[in-house]
Amino acid sequence: MRKSSKALNPSLPILLLSLSLATEAQASSLETSLRPHARPGPSLATVPVERAAQGSAPAALVTVSAEVPSVGASLRPNARPEALTRAARAELPVVQAAANPEFDRWVRGFRSRALSRGITPATFDRAFRSATFLPDVIAKDRNQAEFTMGVGDYIGRTVSDTRVSNGRAAYSKERRTLEAVGRHYGVQPQYIASIWGMESNYGTNRGETPLISAMATLAYEGRRANFYEQQLMALLRVVQHGDTTPERMVGSWAGAMGHTQFMPTSYEAYAVDATGDGRRDIWADDPADALASTAAYLNKFGWVSGQPWGMEVILPRGFDYNLVNGTKKMPSDWARLGVRPAQGEMRDYGSARLMMLSGADGPAFLVFKNFDVIKRYNNADSYALAVGLLGDRIAGAGPLANDFPRGERGLKRSERRELQALLNRRGYDTGGVDGILGSKSVNAIRAYQRSIGEVPDGYPSLGLLNELRS
Repeated sequence: MRKSSKALNPSLPILLLSLSLATEAQASSLETSLRPHARPGPSLATVPVERAAQGSAPAALVTVSAEVPSVGASLRPNARPEALTRAARAELPVVQAAANPEFDRWVRGFRSRALSRGITPATFDRAFRSATFLPDVIAKDRNQAEFTMGVGDYIGRTVSDTRVSNGRAAYSKERRTLEAVGRHYGVQPQYIASIWGMESNYGTNRGETPLISAMATLAYEGRRANFYEQQLMALLRVVQHGDTTPERMVGSWAGAMGHTQFMPTSYEAYAVDATGDGRRDIWADDPADALASTAAYLNKFGWVSGQPWGMEVILPRGFDYNLVNGTKKMPSDWARLGVRPAQGEMRDYGSARLMMLSGADGPAFLVFKNFDVIKRYNNADSYALAVGLLGDRIAGAGPLANDFPRGERGLKRSERRELQALLNRRGYDTGGVDGILGSKSVNAIRAYQRSIGEVPDGYPSLGLLNELRS
């Protein structure tokens, strides 16, 4: 077992000196979470690490090579974008395996494909020695509930006082690792810690589902066969390289794994070895490799060192809500429009857009490029906001000046379609009735709100829908 960071000699802190990636990937436009978006082609990650254990050799150069398939913009679990992270909901363990001759036949066919792609017979047989068909995984994949929790309740759960307190304790325990990888990758360490908290409650809820069985089950089932077969192939390469064993390779039913819940192909492309043991071990009790891998991921997609993710702001009376979620401006330009910081000062860190997630009754934020980088981890505004707020609280900030309203749920897809239909019926063109509230729908909502004397914030609330129904 690897030594934990607590066993390190305090006089020899971890020093992450350099990162060399033989194959660089350009960050594409922010359309979907890059959670399982892997770099095309072979990848070579090299991380020199100073061994800090007493009596260890000088800095060792650790090289990890992995063949990474090109998977395009695949998504992590289907319902992930607005769903609670695993740290905010207990993941029910997958129950019993079931005999399935058809699954066994599929495995035999997959074995031939895996061997043709470089997996050795010994690796495959070892990985599949205990692999079984898991009907519960298919049931979960087919029955993902539509997420309708309001932003206020979501932030209340994910950035709770308990989560903040636990985060500060976890940060204190892993301070040297977090600050070392933060310096190396230019990412403020509190945000690495907050992703850790969001994804696995600081390592306490990493998932218990056997991943070889889960990915094989989903690949066999066929709804997203190509995607899950790619994840399964990546897991086999991990086993073949020796980063971990099939028995230790556990995670969520949909494939996310380790302290910070990397998908297998994303792990192949971005994970790093921060401890110098030759393995990128994001499953170990010592979170060093996982935390460094998360920092490397954020760095890869353009994290701006020293820039905040965003800041809470106060809007002036009579503010033009057409500017919300619109054109980016420098903070000094927003200030000339009467926008002021809720706390602290508003510096020109870079261009920022004005974001409101619960209309005029909730808080407003200026969000910078780093907010969008967080969304490469999970493409949801509510998730990125929770990561930012949790990181700020871990670093000592207080709660929001203007909190979110609580007890308000979001609209279901059917209700969003109904909202569009009712607006169209009253002469406010939404550009279609598809349940996707784009700019045309938001403008239609604003026009209707003006007609009834409400603040035209464009927010699609349940109250607005009920008003249209009446």
